[in-house]
Amino acid sequence: MDIPLSGQGEHLWLRVEKRGLNTEDAVRRLSRAAGVPQRAISYAGLKDKQALTRQWFSLHLPGKADPDLARAEDDELRILRQVRHGRKLQRGAHSANGFVLRLTSLEADRSALDARLQQISAGGVPNYFGPQRFGYDGGNVATALSFAAQQELPHSRNLRSRTLSAGRSWLFNRTLAMRVAAQSWNTAHIGDLLSFTDSRSFFAAGEAECQDPRLDILDLHPTGPLWGEGDSPAAGETFVLEQKVAQAHPDLARWLTTAGLTHERRVLRLPIKGLAWHYPGPDILQLEFVLPSGCFATSVIRELVELLPVGHMDI
Repeated sequence: MDIPLSGQGEHLWLRVEKRGLNTEDAVRRLSRAAGVPQRAISYAGLKDKQALTRQWFSLHLPGKADPDLARAEDDELRILRQVRHGRKLQRGAHSANGFVLRLTSLEADRSALDARLQQISAGGVPNYFGPQRFGYDGGNVATALSFAAQQELPHSRNLRSRTLSAGRSWLFNRTLAMRVAAQSWNTAHIGDLLSFTDSRSFFAAGEAECQDPRLDILDLHPTGPLWGEGDSPAAGETFVLEQKVAQAHPDLARWLTTAGLTHERRVLRLPIKGLAWHYPGPDILQLEFVLPSGCFATSVIRELVELLPVGHMDI
């Protein structure tokens, strides 16, 4: 994160390393150790529980000295750095996430796997939301569908945010799957809405836009809908496809368009920066790469191998 920290101010920024904890777990720990409410703690994004992750947090401590945070630390959480700053950490402040992943018990044709890695390095992968967005065994989607059937919103702010996000993400994945089936997820068509990798704005694609050279270098991409108020601004076949998704799930689509959300777009294609790999052992593949914020490493892995559940045995 390229934010110069001033060393003074009423916000204490913490660089935290954690294992076996998600972001909300870490917030609860820091809240108890610092003696501040959880709402006084900010973070830029969510990190997975089943991983060794590093991320920044900020604690709002107006008129207070730095707290003793030793009680928050153990084998699962370490504070790597702490520094004062005049502003809190904003959601979305990070522009990318770096990953180092090791796949073990690998059964694969190494030459075929290498060829596939080279292919996705050059062309990207479909930008699906990962399963962690949908909760354990898809529970967040089930909750969203239940509320959508009643056309009601959860009273709890956290539950409302989680279920709306899961519902939007699930419909986006349905749209992307249809574009993948039509082999149109990585090419621009007249009527598409295009966006740059790190931008939330989008613009309509005409003939000239569909020939933009930035499409070929994975800087510009076609997008899919994150449902919100109003119809999709797409046109042509893209609009027809997105309407088919909405018509297949009318309760959910209507629920999202009346929940106070703005219609947004997400790129259909996920570019992978700095992809490198090697084999530390005969059945081990280690990957290193960087993804834009809000994108999922699981979307990369699903294009390479089939993951078997823990405890799987061939019978």
